[in-house]
Amino acid sequence: MKASRAARWAHWQERLILVLLFASASVSVVTTLAIAISLGVEAIGFFREVPLIRFLTEREWTPLFAIKKFGILPLVCGTFLIAGIAMVLAVPMGVLIATYLAEYASERVRRVLKPVIEVLAGIPSVLYGYFALLFVTPLLQKFIPSLSGFNALSPGIVLAFMVLPTIASISEDIIYAVPQSIREASLALGATKLQTTFRAVLPAAGSGIIAACLLGFSRAIGETMLVTIAAGQMPNLTLNPLEPVQTMTAYIVQVSLGDVPHGSLEYRTIFAVGLTLFLITLIFNLFGLFLRERFIRTFQRFA
Repeated sequence: MKASRAARWAHWQERLILVLLFASASVSVVTTLAIAISLGVEAIGFFREVPLIRFLTEREWTPLFAIKKFGILPLVCGTFLIAGIAMVLAVPMGVLIATYLAEYASERVRRVLKPVIEVLAGIPSVLYGYFALLFVTPLLQKFIPSLSGFNALSPGIVLAFMVLPTIASISEDIIYAVPQSIREASLALGATKLQTTFRAVLPAAGSGIIAACLLGFSRAIGETMLVTIAAGQMPNLTLNPLEPVQTMTAYIVQVSLGDVPHGSLEYRTIFAVGLTLFLITLIFNLFGLFLRERFIRTFQRFA
């Protein structure tokens, strides 16, 4: 009798734990759906007054001016310009750091250096913003006199160091996970350590490294305080990094300060911009996760 009662109690304990685990796992899904619904409901009110084709194709963004233009292209261009500058710098640095940690560093160096790199991700972005505005921009102006006080180049350079830990950490895990048999086969054919690394290991980890870069790019696109402080608040449709630009996140911060009446068309623009930003980052994140899963499936057969 006691054994039966203990078995039933253990069964209910297991069921309770499973329910708690499922509830915990569902939090992220529910949160994502809630964000999408809240953005979508408000964005519908915006698109009832502004046609979608106008929103996507108009070349000016001046919803707070007397003559209102609702083309999101300048904000998208500014966002991708800064993120592109960051990725040009962060990708080679991140991959090289990851290669050194996974292939050349001793275990002791790896345990010390990897946490130091990841500390960069813990620095508040507002500090990065003031660092870009007060140090990097004046430094660059000594070499580029035509550089504006607010520009895309300075925050792009500093943003590279913000996304560097994401790219380096994930890429290092991916490279480290490449089966040892690939390295041994390359060395057995007479390749040097350097040739094995760059002609066998890195190509084998290519899809995983691309996934890490896509996740880093999503991180760069969603950055807020750095670009708000250092890039300016001028929605220019330009690819010139020396000029001030405005990103989607910076515009959301500008309107959210409380100067725009709640419920107005100008107020609803932040939800249209936020929904656009949400969809862009979601696409890059899903594609990055798809590539990472593909990498894992590819090398499961070597395990």
